[in-house]
Amino acid sequence: MRPLARRTQQLRQSDIRAVTAAVDRVGGINLGQGICDLATPDPVRGATIDAVEAGHSIYTAYNGIRPLREAILDKARSFNRLPATDPDEVLVGAGSTAAFVSAVLALCDPGDEVILFEPFYGYHTALLRLLGVAPVGVGLTQPDWGVDWDALEAAVTPRTKAVILCTPGNPHGKVWSRAELDRLLEILERDDLWAITDEIYEYMTYEGREHLSLGSLPGAWDRTITLSGFSKTFNVTGWRLGYAVGRADVLEKMGLVADLVYICAPAPLQYGFAGALPVPEAYYEALASDYTERRRMMGETLDAIGFDHSWPEGAYYAFASFAGRAGERGFEDDRAACATLIDRAGVATVPGSAFFSDAGAGRHRLRFCFAKEMDVLDEACRRLRAALA
Repeated sequence: MRPLARRTQQLRQSDIRAVTAAVDRVGGINLGQGICDLATPDPVRGATIDAVEAGHSIYTAYNGIRPLREAILDKARSFNRLPATDPDEVLVGAGSTAAFVSAVLALCDPGDEVILFEPFYGYHTALLRLLGVAPVGVGLTQPDWGVDWDALEAAVTPRTKAVILCTPGNPHGKVWSRAELDRLLEILERDDLWAITDEIYEYMTYEGREHLSLGSLPGAWDRTITLSGFSKTFNVTGWRLGYAVGRADVLEKMGLVADLVYICAPAPLQYGFAGALPVPEAYYEALASDYTERRRMMGETLDAIGFDHSWPEGAYYAFASFAGRAGERGFEDDRAACATLIDRAGVATVPGSAFFSDAGAGRHRLRFCFAKEMDVLDEACRRLRAALA
């Protein structure tokens, strides 16, 4: 038989999904995949149930229903301080991942290069390769994930089309500062590059840090596509509802791409969020407070079991090093350590090599997700301490 497309030859199940399957087999606790198992807010569930009962079951416009785009526009202007003025500058997608695919297809041709910062979110690099675009990694400096500006400038070539920025970051929780964003914008402007920003964890920042959107900086709007969504903020990862904000002419092309790929985002979910937004500011304050407590619990547990880590500035992951235990049996590398934690504690993590182009860079790291119900996270921490402390 004729072979499959060459683009499929390097496709493998992601480490994130693989560890989920492994821990499910032993009935353990999954601190690997970024699934928030917290409750969906009642106003969101209620408005969505009403939308289903009202019969909102047919295709919508490919860029989303206008009431939801208007609600997102208001949020983008007030919270993100983006200079957007029209609902046509908003695209509702089937998750922020679908919006990312639409952005890459609208901006990049096969053979183009896109820079992203390591450690990175693995789906970004995998999707770039699938679409024929070359990911170029620029390493952040450990332990505090600072930017190596010389390395970034050296990575720019005539083939470079865009830079991907994830803030707050996955897996390390880095929150980009205003000074860092200003410096990045200088490079984008000098080399005439696009920016695609993934800001899905924007409401989760700690110790007084403020989330800043690159697109809000003077001069950045015209070259920035801002991505976010509802999955993490409202605990609806399976609903697949995200969005992009940017120039109307760019968003139109992204919408046409989306129309070809998946037609539109799920109609009743769009109407549900349109009916539920805006939620009171107190919701976001409680969200940050709750995750601050989970962050403390996770960090103190990692300290107790001898894992070195920098406290995440945002998002809901701890990216920890077990290098101090590397001489012990079962901790030879990240995959062995991941298997050891499942075997001894019934707790799943993600191997650190999943977040680097050079697997060796993450061989002594694991990513822990603390977006769990408090009793579940407490039990996971108790198991880790009992097995490893």
